[in-house]
Amino acid sequence: MGEIRDVQPDAIGCSECLARGDSWVNLRECLTCGHVACCDSSKNRHARHHHQATGHPIIRSFQPGESWRWCYVDETYLPEEVADSASP
Repeated sequence: MGEIRDVQPDAIGCSECLARGDSWVNLRECLTCGHVACCDSSKNRHARHHHQATGHPIIRSFQPGESWRWCYVDETYLPEEVADSASP
């Protein structure tokens, strides 16, 4: 779980969508670098593209009130106790 770091979000929305004038469904934050991007339900899927370009494996929901985390490598949600114990 060394890929999970204490990150700060790099934006309040999907920078790539904003630059293109597009919208998104929901947002995700990379827990390796803090990049905020749109989810797989969004037409551009920028969070997944970020993972593919960087290899950063774990994201979290960037939606208010949601705390789940997802691992792209294993294609699974992380159990809360694992995700919480991995945070610095």
